[in-house]
Formats: sequence, structure tokens, C-alpha cells
Amino acid sequence: MLRILTLSTLFPDATRPNFGVFVERQTLGLAAHPDVSLQAVAPIGLPPGPLRRLGHYATLAKLPTHERWKGLEIHRPRFTVRPFLQGRHHAAALQRALIPVLDTIRKDFAFDVIDASFFFPDGPAAVALGKRYDVPVSIKARGADIHHWGNAPATAAQVRDAGRDAAGMLAVSAAMKADMVAMGLPADRIRVHHTGVDQDRFHPVDRAAAKAALGIAGPLVVSVGALIPRKGHDIVIDAVAALPGVTLLIAGQGPARSNLEAQIARLGIADRVRLLGAVPHAEIPKLIATADVTALASSSEGLANAWVESLACGTPIVITDAGGAHDVVTSPEAGRVTIGDPLAFAAAIGALLADPPSPQATRATVASFTWEANTAALYEHLATLAANHRL
Repeated sequence: MLRILTLSTLFPDATRPNFGVFVERQTLGLAAHPDVSLQAVAPIGLPPGPLRRLGHYATLAKLPTHERWKGLEIHRPRFTVRPFLQGRHHAAALQRALIPVLDTIRKDFAFDVIDASFFFPDGPAAVALGKRYDVPVSIKARGADIHHWGNAPATAAQVRDAGRDAAGMLAVSAAMKADMVAMGLPADRIRVHHTGVDQDRFHPVDRAAAKAALGIAGPLVVSVGALIPRKGHDIVIDAVAALPGVTLLIAGQGPARSNLEAQIARLGIADRVRLLGAVPHAEIPKLIATADVTALASSSEGLANAWVESLACGTPIVITDAGGAHDVVTSPEAGRVTIGDPLAFAAAIGALLADPPSPQATRATVASFTWEANTAALYEHLATLAANHRL
């Protein structure tokens, strides 16, 4: 039996049910493996002192420190994140907070390997703890954890050192692996590990009936992602403004909402562009499947779950050449990869609306992206690290 300690600062909780759902799903799949015993640690970063009592931090501070979550045993220790220091002390603070928790866990659960499911601050802390408990560490790179923290002056060295000291690493796409190698991380210890998609939940629907239920006539484009500048929602809004009769629904929340609302009003397209806010994950499959196209103009990505979920729904995608774009857009049936420009996005969306692929052909492009395959690959990776460490 392989005993795994999964560590991730990116994990859902009662206040943020959509936060890191892909990490949750990966962990649930691994925990269900017949040769795995797993405990998960999902630390919560909070600012120091009185700041903890403000806004959403106050809600996070009230979460239980230990609970059963969808059948998993979850530990939620707190660690201190100091503002205005660009994250330079996050990993050290996380390590300090984890030592007493893992010391206690280890008394009854002698884990064989630490599975860090986000590169920063999880990776540096995990590597230090791996040395403390003499177990191998795997770190997974997903996107901003490499592209931001791996390049930020205050944290870049910590990210590089953690990767070089880890027994193994995972990258969500071939492009992510290439970025990691370019940073100086050893290629022979990096394995591409694609996300999975629940092919039973994400599937084609009767689009005409689904649109009618939403009160939408004509072509529909959707975009799913946090309302932050990096996701490029402003580009998609400008693109749809140039496509008369096309409706755009954007699912997500974030600090850019007011800017996007002002943009929609300025363009005079409030009648056909709607910001839906946070949509429960259970409702995302039908929303995506209802659309004719999913569009996301990200300036950077690892391999966005929204891409794969859209294709599983039979909905082609228009995306920028970011991260693992070419891992998923492998044929015209999957959609188009284009530059992050409104006119280019409008042209690509228009082309798919004029000559749409069949939903079945689009869905077939991600037939290999399953959670079963994700679990099998992750188990083999972690089991190999543990076996090699014992040699």
C-alpha cells in the first residue's frame, strides 16, 4: 500500500467550493486507487494580526483545521502571508506551520511520498519537509505557480531550488515542461501529466433546446475563468462586439468585473454580453455544452481545464497560443489557436460559427483526457519515486 501525503494550497473549502476543483478531483481519484492510502493537507494563508478579521480572511479563519471532505481526511493548518513582500517569506512560513501538523500525522501515518500539487509556496516547503522525514517529493507545475512565482525576483530562486531538489516533477503540458527546462530545471525529472475531464458530466446536449431554456436566440459564445486581466476577457468582449447577433456569457468572478462592466456599457452591447458571476461547478457542463464556441484570450496558462471541458462537451474553442494550447487543439475539429487580438478572435469565432465541426468530432479530440488516465499516471509516478528512494 502506497501511503501518500498530498499537499496543496489550492483546494476547495466550504467558503470557496470552486477553488482548485481540479486539484480536488485529482486527489479524489488518487485516494480511490486500490493500492493507495492518502491524507491531504490544504493549508490556508492568512495575513498577520488584525488583518485576519477583515473581509474574506475572517471567513477563512473560521474554517475547521481538520475535517472530512468528500470522504478525504483534510488538514487545514494556517500559515502567515505577509503583504507587500512579494511572497518571499510564504514558503518558509508554510514550512513552519506544517512541521507540527506533519509530525502528528506521521505518528500514525508514515507516508512514503509527498505529493505537492502546486509549485509555490507548496514546492519549497515540501522539499524541506521531505528532507525532514526522509521521503521523496513530487511537485506539480500548473501555470501561474511557474510563470509568475518562477520569474518574480523575490521567489524565482526558491522555485528553481525546489525543482532541482525534488525527486520528480509534473507539468500540465509539454509547453509547461519546456518553460520549466528553460528555467534550469532538469528535464529528465519532469513528466507531462495531463488533467482529466469527467466525460460523463461534460458531454454534448441538444443546443437548440438548451439555448431556448436560457432565452437565447442565435449564436452563443461562452468564456469560463476568473475576472482577472490575465484571462483576456476584454479581448473576447471586443471580439463579440464585432460579431452582430452573437451572445457572450462569461462565468467567473474577480477584481476586473467593474472594468468589464464599463467596457460592455461603453460598447453598447449589454443586451447580448452578460457577466454571470461565479457559477457552481455542477452547472458549468450544461453552460459550456449550450455554446457554439468557448473563447478564452489568456496571456498565460498551463493547460486550462476549461479548454478540455469544452471539447468534451463538443464545443470547439478559440484560444491564444498560451501554455498547452497545442496539447489540446490538435485538429480543426477542436477549434482555433490565434493571437490575443480582438479582430483575430472575431475572425476565428466567426469561422467556427460559419462552418462548425460536429460535436461528436470535437469531443473525440479529448478522448484520452480522462481522470482514470490521470490517476494511473500519477500513481505510477509517485510509486516509482517511493521505490527508487528505498533503493
